[in-house]
Amino acid sequence: MTTALYDVPGPRTRQRHRLYGLGGTVVILALIAWIIYLLFASGQFVAAKWTPFTYTGIQELLLRGLGNTLKAFVLAAVLSLALGAVLATGRLSEYRIVRWVCTLLVEFFRAMPVLVMIFFIYVALKVEPLPALVAGLTLYNGSVLAEVFRSGVHSVDRGQREAAYALGMRKTQVMTHVLVPQAVRAMLPAIISQLVVALKDTSLGFLITYEEFLHAGKLIASNLDYDLPFIPVVMIISPIYIGMCMLLSWLANWVSKRQKRNPKVEAVEVAAPEPGTLLPGGRPKPPA
Repeated sequence: MTTALYDVPGPRTRQRHRLYGLGGTVVILALIAWIIYLLFASGQFVAAKWTPFTYTGIQELLLRGLGNTLKAFVLAAVLSLALGAVLATGRLSEYRIVRWVCTLLVEFFRAMPVLVMIFFIYVALKVEPLPALVAGLTLYNGSVLAEVFRSGVHSVDRGQREAAYALGMRKTQVMTHVLVPQAVRAMLPAIISQLVVALKDTSLGFLITYEEFLHAGKLIASNLDYDLPFIPVVMIISPIYIGMCMLLSWLANWVSKRQKRNPKVEAVEVAAPEPGTLLPGGRPKPPA
């Protein structure tokens, strides 16, 4: 059997692939072992560098920073989804001027570096750190999500749209009842990926003195007289960021599975025709 892109590998090719995989695994494990050796050799696991994390004040500082990070992320995520939906609706509008304005906004904010927008809002407009961070993340991620929403709607088969219009549905009804429910399944991975980007970009808040998670780690690593435990701070903060991103991915998979079990999107089983089935003219179907 073959696919459209490549031939299915045979026994010898599969054996080579297994050897390649085994060799790659060995290389990765050796690299990890070498990094751990360097960390031990440079004294990153001595008790003196980990003692500060047992203090209540340090733990409260980290928890407060984590809470501020989650607050900024939730606000930015909700506003980005709302802005993306509005801009995508504008780009799909039948009015040319609305499409042009929304296209200009999307292309401008997508091209503008998010850090530049955050600094401009914070410095030029004299906005507080949290609103400046949320506004910058919203403008950038909202413009990206607008393209995700628009492409998701266009990915639905054109026949679905034409069939809905043939039934007399208005454009709003076609979008809300036909196109968007089918497009969500295609858009969900891209939406979650962009939300992960927004979560990681909240770390830019420390550049405008917003006391988020990375800012708290920076204070511990640079302002305390504990032999500058920079690497231990990174080893604590990084797994938490990775865990939050993995949690978002798990949430996406959970939503996708629930959506597949939703009776509104499940395929309807149709009974097989029987000899007595009526034809469109009302006459019984003749026996075979």
